[in-house]
Amino acid sequence: MRPFVRRHSAKTAALFLLAFSAGCAGQDVAVHDLASLHRADVTVQAAAGEHRFHVWLASTPEEQAQGLMFVRDLPADQGMLFPNPQPRVVSFWMKNTYIELDLLFIGQDHRILKIAPRATPLSLETISSDKPAIAVLEIRGGEAERRSIKTGDRVSW
Repeated sequence: MRPFVRRHSAKTAALFLLAFSAGCAGQDVAVHDLASLHRADVTVQAAAGEHRFHVWLASTPEEQAQGLMFVRDLPADQGMLFPNPQPRVVSFWMKNTYIELDLLFIGQDHRILKIAPRATPLSLETISSDKPAIAVLEIRGGEAERRSIKTGDRVSW
């Protein structure tokens, strides 16, 4: 999953997507082995109880650009966290992402401000936080619904 920051117009974002996509078409982009990324535990405090995920941290722009691309299976208790140094509106797409994902956009108050459920694998459709987020948590598609995780639930890491 590749995040990109929306700082300008939709036209600028479209041009960025086009340029980024063209640059990756030849697969000359370095692919990080997920085993080389730092790990952390994330807890979602939902009305139905506490849910823990052991996640990879996508901390650098390169790690965030790759995200969970090329992953073929994601256990129910794992995922990836994309922390932001400053709250900002963020957008993702599913290029080269082979599995469904739930995207949990986390606000400055550490509460889920939006859930994008079951993002379509390989889609170039933009999925936006709509509001400034300090992080995005990606988990296996359908897990948020299965665990009754909702907008407003508290997330900590």
